[in-house]
Amino acid sequence: MSNNTLSLHHIIRKSSLEKDAPLLIMFHGYGSDEKDLFSFASELPEELFIISVRAPYIMQPYGNAWYAINFDAVQGKWSDNVQAKESRDLIAKFIDEATQTYPVNKNKVTLLGFSQGTILSYAVALTYPEKVKNIIALSGYINKDILPQDIETKDYSNLDFYCSHGSVDQVIPVDWSRRTPPFLNSLHIKHQYSEFPVGHGVAPQNFYDFKDWLIKRI
Repeated sequence: MSNNTLSLHHIIRKSSLEKDAPLLIMFHGYGSDEKDLFSFASELPEELFIISVRAPYIMQPYGNAWYAINFDAVQGKWSDNVQAKESRDLIAKFIDEATQTYPVNKNKVTLLGFSQGTILSYAVALTYPEKVKNIIALSGYINKDILPQDIETKDYSNLDFYCSHGSVDQVIPVDWSRRTPPFLNSLHIKHQYSEFPVGHGVAPQNFYDFKDWLIKRI
């Protein structure tokens, strides 16, 4: 089911609860779309109200992106951080719209990202911590260039992160993800970090691991 009066195109799975449902918002990776992570929806607790969002930048011949990744002979591969910040702020606006539109509890918002969707989920949580509670960060990393300047002064006490990565990821090196726990520790943010013997994807045991983590927090 989809509703596209809000600022980002999305599909939803309704909650078994009539109101105050915990909300899970999904953000796909580069070159994918809202149907990708939505395949998890049927396996997740029925009390969750689930929204899977399509990224705003259309790619050719198909797929979508939260920001451009450019391949340059001089710079190598580089991210368009201006677009990434715009998407970060657009997601923050979308969270407000969703919590006002749907019968959900705005104090129980979980973000679930994969790859580029994870990079944005980190940025949203660390920029707008008052809007979210739990973050499931799959196969991504923290891009410090799209975080706010006043990160040391923000209150992150309500945040809780589940972070995982494939130990043989050929798209985003696992070393980039291994920098996350020390960074979150430096800000005194609750988190769990796991690695699985896979490439750039979500192994079944990874799914069950984050599902158990989430069930304890909703």
